[in-house]
Amino acid sequence: MESLELDQEAGSSPDDVIEVPIETVQAADSPRLTGEDLAHVRVLAEGAGVLPPIIVHRSTMRVIDGMHRLRAAKLKGRRSIAVRFFDGDEHAAFILGVKANIAHGLPLTLADRKAAAARILVLYPHWSDRAIAAIAGLAHKTVGAVRRRSSGEVPQLTGRVGRDGRVRPLNSADGRRRAIELLMDDPDASVHDIARAAGVSRTTAKDVRRRLHDGADESADTARVVESVPVVDGSSVLRALRSDPSLRFTETGKMLLRALSHSPGTAAECDELADGVPSHYVTSVAELARMYADYWHRLATRLEERSCE
Repeated sequence: MESLELDQEAGSSPDDVIEVPIETVQAADSPRLTGEDLAHVRVLAEGAGVLPPIIVHRSTMRVIDGMHRLRAAKLKGRRSIAVRFFDGDEHAAFILGVKANIAHGLPLTLADRKAAAARILVLYPHWSDRAIAAIAGLAHKTVGAVRRRSSGEVPQLTGRVGRDGRVRPLNSADGRRRAIELLMDDPDASVHDIARAAGVSRTTAKDVRRRLHDGADESADTARVVESVPVVDGSSVLRALRSDPSLRFTETGKMLLRALSHSPGTAAECDELADGVPSHYVTSVAELARMYADYWHRLATRLEERSCE
């Protein structure tokens, strides 16, 4: 599986900066739809400071990051330029170029970033919307919209790789079917191994094993079971929980009700909260939200395990 973390120093140390003849360096496979900004090139050429080395794909000598600096050097009449080499493949070079242009220099336009996301989706369709969004500097919902518009070009997969490297199934029925096949091939395989190979939770793998052991026709029932699961009406469930004395009059129950009451109830509320976060706190609040999401995921997993006991 390709790593989501691409190191621009792959194949060289941070000190491996060398001067190469400018004529040996080729134009970039750039994420910029309209090419270089000539005004920005002139600003760089007129500056008195030393510009950082450009990054070049060693096997093709194409610029990964630094086309404006290359143009500026040519404008100043330079015959050589400082280079750091990247030794990955061409796909990885493009990803690195997008990440580099998001991090510094003249920012990519929204159109540039959407086009880059569309290309990454074709190269790595198994990557999640959030993983691609982090590379292209977009919201994950924007990447999702790009994926839907590009459905004819992007292969339709049963799972995606998240930023943490874990594979998550897009359809729970597909995950269960894969777990069935694996258990049929190797009935003695561990729940952990089945869950990992099928891209499902250990609880799901355990449930599939139990149903097969009990003689249930899991293959026939899987799609029917998944399709019959109702969409949770959060408001109704919360009202029922609040009226339950076992929750209302216990400290643990009160803590659960407070936590559930303070969580966003709809996707629209999530969007409203996200739009209201000051720009200088966006990263901090995102990290905090992911930490809380991990806690909720742990709670959901523990509850699912109890339901299978």
